Amino acid sequence: MKSFNVPEHYRSPLITAVKHKRKGDDKMKKDFTPTILNAGTLQIVLARHFGFCYGVENAIEIAFRAVEENKGKRIFLLSEMIHNPGVNADLQALGIRFIMDTKGNMLISWDDLTSEDVVIVPAFGTTLELEQILRNKGIDPTRYETTCPFVEKVWNRAEKTGADGYTIVVHGKPGHEETRATFSHSKAHTPTVVVRDMDQAVLLGKYITGAADPAAFVVDFKGQYSEGFDPAKDLRRIGVVNQTTMLASDTQGIADYLKRLILGHYHTPPEQMSDHFADMRDTLCYATNDNQSAVMGMLETDADIALVIGGYNSSNTSHLVELCENRLPTYFINDEHCILSLKEISHYDLHAHAEKLTADFLPSLNSLRVMVTSGASCPDALVERVIARLAMLTGNLDGLNQVMAQWQAS
Repeated sequence: MKSFNVPEHYRSPLITAVKHKRKGDDKMKKDFTPTILNAGTLQIVLARHFGFCYGVENAIEIAFRAVEENKGKRIFLLSEMIHNPGVNADLQALGIRFIMDTKGNMLISWDDLTSEDVVIVPAFGTTLELEQILRNKGIDPTRYETTCPFVEKVWNRAEKTGADGYTIVVHGKPGHEETRATFSHSKAHTPTVVVRDMDQAVLLGKYITGAADPAAFVVDFKGQYSEGFDPAKDLRRIGVVNQTTMLASDTQGIADYLKRLILGHYHTPPEQMSDHFADMRDTLCYATNDNQSAVMGMLETDADIALVIGGYNSSNTSHLVELCENRLPTYFINDEHCILSLKEISHYDLHAHAEKLTADFLPSLNSLRVMVTSGASCPDALVERVIARLAMLTGNLDGLNQVMAQWQAS
């Protein structure tokens, strides 16, 4: 796989050594067991896969190159390039300004842009409508486009499947930048509807079978369907794609449910599945799959707590948190400073959608075992700093330094 020119301060000597050794021992990526870092009374259970994915490294390289190649020019990002506060802050420190927030609210008026400005498209991609606005301003949206190739793969599959007469069902968060972009690209070619979760998939199934009143569709799926969508005729042939950062098992569950439902409704034998359902499971992102599988492998061992590191608005990271918190106390943090002391941790509560303080989060200091993983937009250096923070607070820095020396020598 291609390597990228990513700033060195995002790298970690320890994590690089661990990943290099694990990759060499498991070239086919079939071993999802964690790596155990034994630093004395502190043991770190490190997930097999985590951190920057191909698409994120590609985006970072392009963004930093844009700055280097356009000294003296105004440079903008349509919105956050990736969902990591540290990386976005680094870009802002270089003078890059965000045109919108992650919800699409304007931070800078389109009227303030000129054809001399440089605009970077974030890794999530963008809508055809926003691309046209940029072109109307005399700005080429493809010059520094950082759209993840795996997101573009979803768009291409949606276009091809739509051309074969299928409606596209997008499994994703309706307000997420990537889902908005995928919806825009798909609806340009075929009827398209977004489902948030299995509950909405079940609701959509009622329109497939005719159990729901077609007139209620505009309310049930408000803002989630393409113009002119007719549930009476546009749900006879469907294919499912996903926002690439969703839980792979959730997307597969939704696809399997809708497939069974539509084939049963039309009494279609499996060998004639393509009459009503397009198999599109190859749109699932490799990094999303690998990171989630690595967490499942990590959870097969024992630990006292889990730390999941990443931006609080990161979809792929939040799903890693969901997997962990089903099994053990889990704390979603964005950097090492969230570990305030041995007594307190500041973390994000997915259910309350807010940061909170938790006291006495460490069960024991005599023998502590901590699971650690991170999202696909989290630098390895940040993971190392979290581990070092734990080691420092628990009096295990010397042990961690020995572990680092051993791994770098291996």
